[in-house]
Amino acid sequence: MLMTKFARLRFGGAVSTLAVWALALAQALLIAGPASAADLSAREVTQSVFRAEAGVRVDFTGKDLSNLDLAGLDFKSAIMKNANLYGVDLSSANLTGADLAGAKLDRAIVIKTNFSGANLEGASIRKPSVFSSGGFDYADVPLFEHTNLKGARISARMDGANFKGADLTGARIGPEDMNSESGMAPSSFMMGSDFTGAILTGADIREVNFTFARFKGAILTGARLTDLDLTNADFSDADLTGADVSGSNFDGAKISGVKGLGTLKGLGTAKNFDKVRK
Repeated sequence: MLMTKFARLRFGGAVSTLAVWALALAQALLIAGPASAADLSAREVTQSVFRAEAGVRVDFTGKDLSNLDLAGLDFKSAIMKNANLYGVDLSSANLTGADLAGAKLDRAIVIKTNFSGANLEGASIRKPSVFSSGGFDYADVPLFEHTNLKGARISARMDGANFKGADLTGARIGPEDMNSESGMAPSSFMMGSDFTGAILTGADIREVNFTFARFKGAILTGARLTDLDLTNADFSDADLTGADVSGSNFDGAKISGVKGLGTLKGLGTAKNFDKVRK
């Protein structure tokens, strides 16, 4: 049918180049079939969680749940290791205690999502949608209190996010290219974020705006803290032993009780360290 239809589109006896292209595209689509979809529908995911017996954790390990609308769902500590959650809507979802080790959360909508106590070790959280408007309302940010984020990759605008007591050992935080996509929200802002008591040992953090962020009592031993805006950040009682602060701006930062100041690397290139508050 397709061949007959396009064969009739002739100009001066020759088959139209446009017709040939259209035919090739149509045939390719027929061969390829429909675009790839998630392994489960949003309804199936929701039903699986609701029907689970008390104390039983639904297992979505390795499942492709990309682009599903799962907003507001209580996952009841589901197991989602290495799951593909690209572009999924998790607005106001409860992922407390869920196992998301190695999960892909790139471009996910995480407005008011609760990740408290979840396992996000090795997870990828790149350029998620965090705010419901351009006003960057702190009430919209996800919650990562006491979350395991060891080795996680985070590239996001999360002003005001709560990382209290979280374990970010070896995590990589900062902007990245993401295939040079344009028109996306900046991924290098965590202004006013709270890392009180967090563990950031050996973390690799670059080019992030941490203005007014709190690192009180945080452990940042051996961390790479380069080219950061730490204006008015609070490092009271934090451990910065062996941290690299090359190129970072400490204007007005509070460093009372900080451990390891004498072991800091790159202090010669740090900015406004003479303006810190002790």
